[in-house]
Amino acid sequence: MPRPQKHPLRPLTAPERTTLEQVARSGGERADRVGRAKALLAVADGAPFTVAARTAGRRAGDGVAKLVARFNVAGLAALTDRPRGHPSLRYGSDQAARILREVRRAPERERDGTATWSLTTLQRALRQAPDGLPQVSTFTLRRILHDAGLSWQENRTWCETGTVLRKRKAGIVEVVDPATAAKRG
Repeated sequence: MPRPQKHPLRPLTAPERTTLEQVARSGGERADRVGRAKALLAVADGAPFTVAARTAGRRAGDGVAKLVARFNVAGLAALTDRPRGHPSLRYGSDQAARILREVRRAPERERDGTATWSLTTLQRALRQAPDGLPQVSTFTLRRILHDAGLSWQENRTWCETGTVLRKRKAGIVEVVDPATAAKRG
């Protein structure tokens, strides 16, 4: 014998029942909305929360009880997801300005190990700098660059074509491709 319901479902109005039936039958609705509508209809037809949960494809009736309590207060808005919290931002305007300063600085081959900034080389430079950001991710870098209106492909620094620094046993050697002009066309 099931426990008595703490918050029983209030009587549905005709438009609410019609909307719930449409959502429950819809093939184009999100699955979570369809499941909630099916559970609410089952409870409205007199089913206990556990049976309504199984009708909606769930295992336990606790979620249906919370859904019913929310529906009693919010109505059909209970079908949609509520906004969830987001992780707090680690980096504020000072850190974003620091990242943008580093992007605008031309990389030094010896110190930064690159002639052009990529997200990973920028991340490495920021993590190793004394005033840098030791845990910055490439995702954060991309987001801050995007928020600043920068497009990564259009704002890269470019090195001279046909000239490259290679690491050899004897040290770093500049290698020049003699066929650079012919390859350019």
